[in-house]
Amino acid sequence: MLIYKILRAEDWAALRAAGETLGAPVDLADGYVHFSTAAQAPETAAKHFAGAEGLMLLALEAEALGAALRWEPSRGGALFPHLYGPLRLADVLWARPLPLDAGGHRFPEDLA
Repeated sequence: MLIYKILRAEDWAALRAAGETLGAPVDLADGYVHFSTAAQAPETAAKHFAGAEGLMLLALEAEALGAALRWEPSRGGALFPHLYGPLRLADVLWARPLPLDAGGHRFPEDLA
């Protein structure tokens, strides 16, 4: 199963430069790296990144992250994937721009 991370341009650049990150400021504050499923990602973008340009959408294989990935209740009791450890560039399957238009962020049509 793929899970997704939305990063601002500066956080994506830092991950590429260092090879790993403990996440964006919200991740550091919460003590884990926030991820979303394909179904959750658009709401995550609307809630936490409304109007933000220059975002990147990263895809990772959930099972490859092992025991450091935990599914925990969040918005409305839905289970969200949280990574208790660094997000490693080597674990990113792909990264794509997340463009913004008048209707919000446009996610890839093949998001699964």
